[in-house]
Amino acid sequence: MHEIDSSRIESKAALQLLMSPQEAAEFISSGDNVGMSGFTGSGHPKAVPTAIVDRVSEATARGEHFRLGVWTGASTAPELDGALAAVDGIDLRMPYQSDPVSRAKINAGQLDYMDLHLSHVAQMVWEGFFGHLDVALVEVAGITADDELIPSSSVGNNKTWIDMADRVILEVNSWQPRELEGMHDIYYGTALPPNRKPIQITHPGDRIGVPYFHCPREKIIAVVETNAPDRNTDFKPVDETSKLIAGHVLDFLSHEVRRGRLPATLLPLQSGVGNVANAVLAGLDEGPFRPLTAYTEVIQDGMLQMLRSGTLSSISATAFSLSAAAAKDFGDNITDYRDRIVLRPQEISNHPEVIRRLGCLTMNGMIEADIYGNVNSTHVMGSSIQNGIGGSGDFARNAYIAMFLSPSTAHHGTISCLVPMVSHVDHTEHDVHVIITEQGVADLRGLPPRRRAQKIIDNCAHPDFRAALQDYFDRAMSGQSGKHTPHLLDEALSWHVRYMHQGTMRPV
Repeated sequence: MHEIDSSRIESKAALQLLMSPQEAAEFISSGDNVGMSGFTGSGHPKAVPTAIVDRVSEATARGEHFRLGVWTGASTAPELDGALAAVDGIDLRMPYQSDPVSRAKINAGQLDYMDLHLSHVAQMVWEGFFGHLDVALVEVAGITADDELIPSSSVGNNKTWIDMADRVILEVNSWQPRELEGMHDIYYGTALPPNRKPIQITHPGDRIGVPYFHCPREKIIAVVETNAPDRNTDFKPVDETSKLIAGHVLDFLSHEVRRGRLPATLLPLQSGVGNVANAVLAGLDEGPFRPLTAYTEVIQDGMLQMLRSGTLSSISATAFSLSAAAAKDFGDNITDYRDRIVLRPQEISNHPEVIRRLGCLTMNGMIEADIYGNVNSTHVMGSSIQNGIGGSGDFARNAYIAMFLSPSTAHHGTISCLVPMVSHVDHTEHDVHVIITEQGVADLRGLPPRRRAQKIIDNCAHPDFRAALQDYFDRAMSGQSGKHTPHLLDEALSWHVRYMHQGTMRPV
């Protein structure tokens, strides 16, 4: 913890509610559903979760159970997700996680998990499918004299948590830059049908809301001061495979511009998080397309660099996901960035209507794709969750062009990421336009299943697995059953067991 800046709390009413994290944690009871801030390691509460973990441990020592429903924007940090999962303090977790301790508990059947499209979470909470929201535990960057709450480095579902919860606990984190004030656009016009109105966004930089969260004073029961950094994760250096994928993406986009299907400035970009995504963004930063815009979920290092260079003119997102170096750069130069960044609730950053209207070009990762274009982005061997679908479905289903990017192999080349039939489907063939690996590009638009299969095998499969995939497809084509989408079901379902090692053409 760094030195706390008490000037972040200008509200006299909020000052009367100041207390320690341990005192605030006493307001949370076993069985409560708690909506917590946090999205990809940014903007999560830093102090009260640790105090909750202590309460859970003390209850366990007395032979009692203390478990919570933990609802967030997306993944948070080991000090929240991992620590609570480690002491068996979570009953239900939703909507996205990437914590290894949580993952192990979920796959062992010790923790219930709901994987959701991120744009759907707020509506499903309003409808009551997860039960009643008892407490909102939200980090903010400050509280104004008028009791307005200044959002911090992520917005996520915080507006919904504050609106729906009976009780609100605020962590005021003075590590967050004071200049964040005014960067957010919190929209209060959402409603359930039949009262729903169009979302009036026609450009990524449009503002339709207000800079603050509103919260009735009587709902706030505790205020905790902190000064602690977000969970920053450094990205690996760009490797040769990522560079090749990035090059194929740029070649594909250049082709679309030449064909007149895209303008020279492209359309708003959406990118998933990770090393491949950062490599693609670095390639775009050096490419011919500018000025670009982004309507995305998360701002990572590559997009910040594109703002610095002028390649990107504006970004709309719901959160940051920055390395330590990029976070320092952002804090040091925030006045240069602030007018070009808009942070929104995730129900707006991921809103299908807006994504479709803007014509987003979406680039997301995957675990595997099959030869007909179905994509698995969440499960290993069909049953074990990895992280979750996140916002990839929100964007892919509504994109102008939906691209899925991946190396052609995993585990040091021993497993093919292109298979006859995916073990779990997150994105059907109808929502997947383009698959890109380091081997090449398969543009699936306008192609029936058998032509899609041949293109994926020829252009995207690794040479060590191409013959096996071709042999499967040829034999499926020659069978006596229907051939619109040819499959040999027994072999398709056993592929993950039969071909676990590089070049293996027989069962192992």
